[in-house]
Amino acid sequence: MAKIEFDGIIFREGSLYVGYSPKLDVSSCGDTMEKARKNLLTAVRLFLEEADRMGTLEEILAECGYAKTVTGQWQAPRVIATEFMTVEA
Repeated sequence: MAKIEFDGIIFREGSLYVGYSPKLDVSSCGDTMEKARKNLLTAVRLFLEEADRMGTLEEILAECGYAKTVTGQWQAPRVIATEFMTVEA
């Protein structure tokens, strides 16, 4: 399987750190930021390996906004910015 890049976000939820890939919609957690990061990498790898095994990897990547380059590599969509926002409800 080819190398697939993705954006990962780490945030805190209670006593846990959560690692999340918004475009792939995959998450994992850990009791430290580094564990959450490592667990997210593992979760994404397993997700992509299973999709590849099932023959749906290209369809999933295309639906997630990835584009295939002329060299056959998958180019990841990029998060441009994140910011905290507030709205009154």
